[in-house]
Amino acid sequence: MEPQSPEQWTWWKHGVIYHIYPRSFMDSNGDGIGDIQGITSKLDYLADLGIDGIWLSPVFLSPNVDFGYDVSDYRRIDPDYGTMDDFKKLIETAHSMSIRVISDMILNHTSDQHAWFKESRSSADSLKRHWYIWRDGYRGGPPNNWKSAVGGSAWTLDETSGQYYYHSFFKEQPDLNWRNPILPVVFFEELKFWLDIGVDGFRLDVINLIAKDKKFRDNPYMFGIPFFQKQVFTRNRRKSHKLVMELRKQIDQYKDKVIVGEIYTMPPGNSEIAASYLAGGKGMHMAFDFSLIFRAWSARNYYKCISNWYTNIPEQGWPCNVLSNHDLMRSVDRVPWRRHKNEKAMVAAALLLTIKGTPFIYYGEEIGMRNGRIGYGEMQDSLGKRFWPFFRGRDKARTPMQWTDGKHAGFSSGKPWLPMNHDSFHRNVERLSKDPDSLLNVYRNIISIRKTSLALQQGRWVPLITGQRGILAYARIYNENRVVVILNFTAGRKYISLPEHSFGTVLFSTHRGVYDVHYFQDFRIFPFEISIYKA
Repeated sequence: MEPQSPEQWTWWKHGVIYHIYPRSFMDSNGDGIGDIQGITSKLDYLADLGIDGIWLSPVFLSPNVDFGYDVSDYRRIDPDYGTMDDFKKLIETAHSMSIRVISDMILNHTSDQHAWFKESRSSADSLKRHWYIWRDGYRGGPPNNWKSAVGGSAWTLDETSGQYYYHSFFKEQPDLNWRNPILPVVFFEELKFWLDIGVDGFRLDVINLIAKDKKFRDNPYMFGIPFFQKQVFTRNRRKSHKLVMELRKQIDQYKDKVIVGEIYTMPPGNSEIAASYLAGGKGMHMAFDFSLIFRAWSARNYYKCISNWYTNIPEQGWPCNVLSNHDLMRSVDRVPWRRHKNEKAMVAAALLLTIKGTPFIYYGEEIGMRNGRIGYGEMQDSLGKRFWPFFRGRDKARTPMQWTDGKHAGFSSGKPWLPMNHDSFHRNVERLSKDPDSLLNVYRNIISIRKTSLALQQGRWVPLITGQRGILAYARIYNENRVVVILNFTAGRKYISLPEHSFGTVLFSTHRGVYDVHYFQDFRIFPFEISIYKA
């Protein structure tokens, strides 16, 4: 039953979170690499946008085989990004502006350069041997048929000991053994280190991979082809859920902190698995379901996806929603978006910011950044280099932020680590800020409305038109607070009626005046219209 009084405002539930890929956000020292001081210098911009929290991809010490997702020391800042003092200053400044800071955290694996793995590898009798997953081979080969997510066997032979170690990803990223009871104890000390510094929570990388089958059974093949496997025994084990709940208990010792999990699934996504990690309010505070990212552009497709996501969320759980991230192509450049990209980006933005749940905005999404054009000689991503030209890597979604129409789009005074997008002269924060009808100002305006609307922050999601004829309409309802959102996913004019709501006052619209009153009977909707009403 709906509460009769507003829930206390909770930053990670009712606010808006912005995902920063630090290497590409803002460079403060001219070396071409984004850094922590650069992020701090742009907090005013994020505050003006209306952001309540930032999530930083890793800034830990790393040899950068996977650009920070291979950690060699969890308590040191990589010199590419600055110093620990820089990080502390970022937190202090962000908090002074009511912006929270979420740090990425990689629990599944470390770098092979981490002191833990070096010691584990040093001897079969090492006290840290069982901190990682070591096995004898089978019939002159790997222990079983498990495949790495980046291709090939997930087992690498250590010539010194004659045993194999397991890695879900690159061989330089050995997986930790979370069936060893010492690991949760050890890792909470690592988390506590950052919580005590002032971090407000963690995004947990590929958290559903942390427990593997204790019997090491072979994964079954898909289509009878050895290359394709059903990841039955290498992810989503019951132990993973238990570990997540144990971690939640530790995090809850601190006030107002959050953990959000990346639930690694292949397209088309799996909202049921993602929601299972919320564990009825005892697991993750939030979990990413990527189903919406993988959906073709269609009001009906999006409705089905959102409805399915909410159906799977447990009563004590809370959804979060996302359109893009650092591993996937940018939303405006997905194949079905080839025409009317800017209009579709606006509709998608309105959807993200008005459906139930916490919106996560990937840096540059608010200005409609496109995928970069990265040649092989310019590529930095190890995955892209391995599979070129069949897969051109993840760099295209990581190109530097476009701030101005100046040199290197205001990102750096030096040569950027990745080439700038070709459209940065006209697609940048400075220029779009001046255009009241720009995508950037659509984000700003809707976030501003969201901040004062209990319905948009906390209300139920009630579908009104479920994708028929390209229209998605829904109400967000909290007690007497009602907001109606109407989105046209098409380039055609439509007529609609909303018998549940007779009229509304415009809060925001791409085609109508603010405070205009409209009756929802035989109501004409313009191409790609966004209209948000107080009803």
